[in-house]
Amino acid sequence: MAGHGPMTARRVALCVLDQFNPDRADSRQILHRVIDRTDQKAHATDLVFGVIRNRNAVDMIIARSGGVPIDRIAGRIVNILRIGVYELIYVPTTADYAVVNEAVNLAHAVSGKKQSGFVNAVLRNITRAVTQRTAPLKTAPAQNTLPHSPTHGCRFDMPVLGDPQTDPAVWLADAFSLPQWLTGEWLDEFGFEKSKQICFASNRRPGVYIQPNTLKTSIQSLAQKFADAEIEFEIVAHETMLKIRGRRAIASAPGFSEGLFIVQDPTAAGVAKILAPQPGQNILDLCAAPGGKAVGMAQLMSDRGSIVASDIDSGRLKMVCDNCARLGITIIDPVAWDKLPDVIAQVRQWDVVVVDVPCSNTGVMARRPEVRFRITPRAIHTLVKTQRQLLDRAGGIVSPGGKICYSTCSIQRAENADQVRAFLQANPNFKLDCEKLTLPFVLADQSFDYDGGFTAILSRRQ
Repeated sequence: MAGHGPMTARRVALCVLDQFNPDRADSRQILHRVIDRTDQKAHATDLVFGVIRNRNAVDMIIARSGGVPIDRIAGRIVNILRIGVYELIYVPTTADYAVVNEAVNLAHAVSGKKQSGFVNAVLRNITRAVTQRTAPLKTAPAQNTLPHSPTHGCRFDMPVLGDPQTDPAVWLADAFSLPQWLTGEWLDEFGFEKSKQICFASNRRPGVYIQPNTLKTSIQSLAQKFADAEIEFEIVAHETMLKIRGRRAIASAPGFSEGLFIVQDPTAAGVAKILAPQPGQNILDLCAAPGGKAVGMAQLMSDRGSIVASDIDSGRLKMVCDNCARLGITIIDPVAWDKLPDVIAQVRQWDVVVVDVPCSNTGVMARRPEVRFRITPRAIHTLVKTQRQLLDRAGGIVSPGGKICYSTCSIQRAENADQVRAFLQANPNFKLDCEKLTLPFVLADQSFDYDGGFTAILSRRQ
């Protein structure tokens, strides 16, 4: 495509979706490789993540309107249809004729006349079946409406979903393209209304939040810098963060290269605040990459003390080094996983051991949309064992009077409260200081949102 001018957002999205395998690849990495081929970056990004987040619902509508099972439609054509159907249902601001025309042109360019005719027929069937692209959820019948925001959805002239009253787990799974066992677990734990809010937050377009580097600047002066650069934002999270409005490349924002801020979700940023580390402490961060939590701790410690940061993934550990260099943080010492036992043996006093364990990511599915295809009860069972090993390891390292900070970006009880209870039962020399489960959240008007996660602080008795 080089030399033909920039590609359209839909063409780039097709390129990513054609390479995307939910069991293996991370869509973000594929997108990163091709995003510079278009000057419609925000649109391309929304198409890719939007299709992946809502893929099951989109596929159900395609199969119903095309009269053929999804696996009988050629790969590239099915992805062109997915992009078109996603826009028709979930992006009501785009005119439906533009969506259909673009999809037909793309199919023609990729596969010729016959396939473009098929794409045209399927999409026109769908536009005929849609009675209202922005129907208020309060009054629209739940079985005829696919929700696309906490307040509105796309209404069809026929039922496309089951009855939420008779089988809420199936309704939530189908409406939000999530595994049914997962919506079932949420219903048992949180009830219908809360589970529905979790589903909306799991399918939201996540906001971009900026945390100032308090070693170099304040929220006020960072806000002034952004205002001068005409970047629209709000000051949020008890006046500790900026939420950026609109989509833009953060690496080119004023202050990024000077290390005046990091990009972090409010829930992830909250872990260090719950722990409240003190200047001068010796801290070990066992699963540190890419370094957001270590950086947050270093700022709260005024860059005084020591944080040994390690991670089993050496490539991601390099990101910790890069972050520290940019932010001007000196107390974080990245240590390779195989060298860690020596370092642990040398330090006599560990005041805090942080274990931000590998988890199911059920709290961050808006940011990691492929999780919905990968996560299974069996995968969680395996993760729980790894988490327990890391928690036990932390228990064996932390000094008397010291603390363990155990955190996940999951909202599953098995990885959170159950894990902490089991550890405390086996280790009576520890007590629970506090624990906090945060469920993913999005305001009805989508002006504020955050991921889900869990943090527990455990103290070792003197």
